[in-house]
Amino acid sequence: MTTLKLAIFDFDGTLVDSRRNIQMAMERAFTAFGMAPPAYDDTRKIVGLSLFEACQQLVPGIDADGVNILAEHYKNAFLDMRKEPGHSEPLYDGAAETLRRLRKDGWLVAGATGKSHRGVATVIEGHALHDVFDVVRCADDGPGKPHPFMVADCLKHLGVDGVDAVMIGDTSFDMAMGRAAGVQTLGVSWGFHTQDEIADGGAHLIVHNFEDMDSALDRFAAARTLDHTR
Repeated sequence: MTTLKLAIFDFDGTLVDSRRNIQMAMERAFTAFGMAPPAYDDTRKIVGLSLFEACQQLVPGIDADGVNILAEHYKNAFLDMRKEPGHSEPLYDGAAETLRRLRKDGWLVAGATGKSHRGVATVIEGHALHDVFDVVRCADDGPGKPHPFMVADCLKHLGVDGVDAVMIGDTSFDMAMGRAAGVQTLGVSWGFHTQDEIADGGAHLIVHNFEDMDSALDRFAAARTLDHTR
């Protein structure tokens, strides 16, 4: 009997070390908007939300037109940065190896990210991950985190039950999204949110490196296989 197993990954802060790029793009966006840029500690707290909601939280009281203008500045800043010599969007050490190992071990692999499809395509093309992801859902596709839409749609698209899936991310929004969709939640400590913030979001478990992630996912797969054979 083949047991479907699905690992759903966030991108920024989980697979992609985008801390420098996101802060730089936000600084450029705020400067173009005529405002003082946010501190990194303010930026990191909104990573994972839809861009519209992130801008709303960074500038409380801003009207919808202002949010749209600021968001457009952010998008343009990222586009400009990607054209600059030496620009990179590096994966964390061990990320590619874990993704490919999961595929080899029969896992389905999905993405649930606040990035745009254009941003996801840049990462996938830049790191030759075309053969890894079965489906990726972005905030472009429907309600953003922490709404369960992205995870629920991955489950529906791939025909996987929630009990056979794990949401893996670095923010409280990832954990809350996974919990709301009825899947296991695995937090990683190396991204944007603190361990306490991730735990408060509903993480079933938090890991500190990809080796520990591999072990946790192996245990999950073994437990699900055992349950399916009972």
